[in-house]
Amino acid sequence: MHWLYLSVAILFETIGTSALQASQQFTRLGPSVLVLVSYALAFYFLSLVLRFMPVGIVYAIWSGLGICFIAAIGWVMFGQRLDLPAVVGMGLIMAGILVINIYSRSAMH
Repeated sequence: MHWLYLSVAILFETIGTSALQASQQFTRLGPSVLVLVSYALAFYFLSLVLRFMPVGIVYAIWSGLGICFIAAIGWVMFGQRLDLPAVVGMGLIMAGILVINIYSRSAMH
């Protein structure tokens, strides 16, 4: 169940960060409200995961996947381009998440 909670936390964090871009520095009401609600739900679900997994592992997965998802959304929705070093860096982030999940005894499976 904790992996589901972590997935939901990542989803809401991604929605909140995307809405943050769309809020145009909190000048648009709808996206601004979505930012606040999404971040509140993201941290709530993140707190549920922390009952079962160490904070360092959870945060590494949460932030790493969030970075990659937000970069992809920025590219698709906002036309933000990524250069080769950015893509390589995100590939390394994903590799790190895989190493944690496959080999670390700290990550509960």
